[in-house]
Amino acid sequence: MNIVVGTAGHIDHGKSSLVRALTGIDPDRLKEEKARGITIELGFAHTTVGDTRVAFVDVPGHERFVRTMLAGVGGIDCVLLIVASDESVMPQTREHFDICRLLRIPRGIVVLTKSDLADADTRALVRQDVAQLVKGSFLESADVIEVSATSGEGLDRLRDAIVAQAKLATDRPIDGAPRLPIDRAFSMKGFGTVVTGTLVSGKVSVDEELVVQPGDRRVKVRGIQVHGRAAASAVAGQRTAINLGGVDVGDVSRGETLMAAQTLSVTRRVDVEIDLLASAKTLKHGARVRIHNGTSEVLGRVSIAGTSIEIAPGSVALARLRLEAPAVLTRGDRFIIRAYSPPITIGGGIVLDAAPTRPGIRSAEGHASLERLKFDADGTAALVAMIDAAGVAGIAPAPLISRAGVAPARLAAVAASLASRGVVAAGDRLVAARHLKTATDRLLGLVAASHKANPMSDGLSREEAREKIFATVAPAVFEKVLEDLKKQKALVGTERLALPTHKATVAGADDAVRAAIVEAFRAGGLKPPDVSGLDTSIKAPKAVIEKVVALLLREKVLARLDTIVFHNDALQALKAEVSALKGSAPAGRATVDVAAFKERYGISRKYAIPLLEFLDRERVTRRTGDVRLVL
Repeated sequence: MNIVVGTAGHIDHGKSSLVRALTGIDPDRLKEEKARGITIELGFAHTTVGDTRVAFVDVPGHERFVRTMLAGVGGIDCVLLIVASDESVMPQTREHFDICRLLRIPRGIVVLTKSDLADADTRALVRQDVAQLVKGSFLESADVIEVSATSGEGLDRLRDAIVAQAKLATDRPIDGAPRLPIDRAFSMKGFGTVVTGTLVSGKVSVDEELVVQPGDRRVKVRGIQVHGRAAASAVAGQRTAINLGGVDVGDVSRGETLMAAQTLSVTRRVDVEIDLLASAKTLKHGARVRIHNGTSEVLGRVSIAGTSIEIAPGSVALARLRLEAPAVLTRGDRFIIRAYSPPITIGGGIVLDAAPTRPGIRSAEGHASLERLKFDADGTAALVAMIDAAGVAGIAPAPLISRAGVAPARLAAVAASLASRGVVAAGDRLVAARHLKTATDRLLGLVAASHKANPMSDGLSREEAREKIFATVAPAVFEKVLEDLKKQKALVGTERLALPTHKATVAGADDAVRAAIVEAFRAGGLKPPDVSGLDTSIKAPKAVIEKVVALLLREKVLARLDTIVFHNDALQALKAEVSALKGSAPAGRATVDVAAFKERYGISRKYAIPLLEFLDRERVTRRTGDVRLVL
């Protein structure tokens, strides 16, 4: 079993001494720390109790170093809330406790240190103070253990309590994407750049290619150490040191994240739920704050959702954080908010959407959109809300990993499960069914309007339909709508789209006019009438006749060769007849010349030349000198 244990508490309450007594390792590694007797930087130590491997993260207690404390406490499984028996609860005890509560640290142990320096009555009063502090919190029923790092009193009981917590700890998601918030980066002679941190999800193996964000620096894992020993891999929940290739130590720092590419959002805008401490001042819309997540700190401003202009102390509100620098986040991440000045902890919260697409949240509609992102029992309602907010454009499944925190191994199953929640797969996009229905209705309306405006047209241009309704969406969405409409027999056509009931007509022309024109060209055969003179034999305006002829040409009832219009049946009959000449010719070699062609069909050169060229194009004949060989 593995467990990461973090210390929390006021300065000089014995956090580092306790870790040293439990592990034999001094977590204070800096000369300045040893000289001043306080922890300034994060300290690390490890030990094994039975079959439980325990990694300690020792944090500074001084109020000036709370930002450093925050960099260490984010990845822990269990907190040791440390209170000195000779001083009781102090300001940083309260702030560290608030931070642990806001970050939803799952479990912990209250440790009363320096028990050898206080009498029984004082220790009893301290217990009462601590009980009042943790009342109603995750530590209300926690073990309270008195210890002395000097005499060793209570240390075995504390070790047993830590092992018990390890057995209760929920395993971190190994099937998740690898994610290591970096809390230290240094250079090691003979190895190069090394980063350390708690692997909060996934698995990292030697030779794996990862990325450091923000900054998109590609790196390769050259070596891994867990608890000071080389390992082939590290899994979620372990304190890990990773030797990186492809990056200089000066290019990596605390606050950055080592991760698999494209599995977390690198963002400057996040939608969140904020929990403001009862002890904090009112938080106003637009306030500048410090946001801490994992090992990072970034400045940002608070935009309160809806029409409210402030968040009252002790209340919960929906908001958007607009960050001044990119941060690595995903849905479900916990964060701490500290005032810009003075930098005191005022609240915390949880990320609802790490890459929001909705344009604004200050309206009632914007507030309602964030309400839909709150955490629900099965976790899919928020995914549906994100997809719905994207409109007919939808979103690709892959961003559900980075934006919504879906484990890569579960992506396919999650995407499939959304079908029962009104989400449709359109190629590589997930689209809310209601948006597809709206787009479908718009397309049908557009086609119907086209028929009305252009009755002689055989349909709306496919490209025009795409440009007017689907110009900003993935082509797969347009194809999905068309495919469904054709399956339902609600649309016909390929390059031109039409309703099944549509029949191209010309205003002012009835069926008799159309039939008369068709018959005139059919009767004319290879000597068809001139379109300009049809009005003398067909009682209809010349403009109407020209429009009907144009419609018949599009429908391929008629065909134009050069400037002459023929009935298509006459042309097909000609092709068949000329092709048949080959079979009756001596040795199967048949030829046609212009004079013989004119005589055979009783036509002038005006018709013969376009017809012979037509036969060439159709590969019925091939011109060789002055004759044409029948193929």
